[in-house]
Amino acid sequence: MLKEIRAALGPVARVGKEITYLPTCPSTNDLLKAMAEAGAGEGTVLIAGEQTRGKGRLGRSFTSAAGKGVYLSALLRPDLSPEALLPLTGFTAEAMGRAVHRVSGVRPGVKWVNDLLLNGKKICGILTESAFSTGGQLKYVVVGVGLNVNYETKDFPPELQALAGSLLTETGCSYPLPNLAAAMIEALDELYTALLTGQTGPYLAAYRQHCLTLHKDVRLIQNGVSVPAYALDVDESLGLLVRCPDGRETLIRSGEASVRGLYGYAE
Repeated sequence: MLKEIRAALGPVARVGKEITYLPTCPSTNDLLKAMAEAGAGEGTVLIAGEQTRGKGRLGRSFTSAAGKGVYLSALLRPDLSPEALLPLTGFTAEAMGRAVHRVSGVRPGVKWVNDLLLNGKKICGILTESAFSTGGQLKYVVVGVGLNVNYETKDFPPELQALAGSLLTETGCSYPLPNLAAAMIEALDELYTALLTGQTGPYLAAYRQHCLTLHKDVRLIQNGVSVPAYALDVDESLGLLVRCPDGRETLIRSGEASVRGLYGYAE
C-alpha cells in the first residue's frame, strides 16, 4: 500500500514528506500524537488500513473497516496562534472535498463544520487535536481524516445506514485507495502552505460555496436542547452566524453546539 501511495503522490512541500503505513492500529490520531511527543517531524503522515478504535468529535466512534476507506492523520507544527488555527478543521473539509473531486469527479458538500456529504449521506469525518506546552504554547496539531470509499450499505451498523454513505454507495463506483490517499495528502499539503502564508481566502470562499448548512433552516442542539434558527453565513474563522426566531443574530463556534437540518441530518 505504501509503495502505491508514494507512486501516486506528487511533489509536496511539508505534509507527506514522511509517511508511515500500518495494516491496522487502534487510532491513527492517538498513535500520531504519541509519535509527535517522541519527536516525529512536521508533516509526518500516518495511514492505517484499518482502525479498531477510530474516533470522531465529541468522543464518538468512527467505523474504520479494513480495505473500505482511507484513514490517515497528519502532524503539523505551525508557528501560529490558536486563533489562526480556528478554521483548520473546516478548511480541511474543503481540502478533502477537493481531493475526492480530483480522483472521482464528484464534489461532496460540507455540513458545518467539517462533515463531507454526498446525497445527504456522510462520507468523511475529520478530527483535529492540539497539544500545548505548560506555558500555553502550541506544540503541534494532529489532523485526522476518515474517508468512506468502498463501503457497501451493509458494512455500516444498522443505526447508521440512513446517515452514512461512501463513494461506492453514492456513485456506484469503487475507487483505488492509494490514489485517494495520495490526493488527500496533496490537498492537506496545499492547505497547510496556504495557512502558513496567510493565503486562506480561496478556502473561505470555497467553503461558503460548498457548505450545505448555509441559507437553510437548522436546529441548534446544545445540552440536549434543540432551538430553531436560520444559517446566514460563516465568518473568517468559520463560526456560524445564525438568526434566531426572535430576529437576534448570534455566532456559533464549533464545540458550542451541534447543528442539524430541520428535517434530518443535512436538510
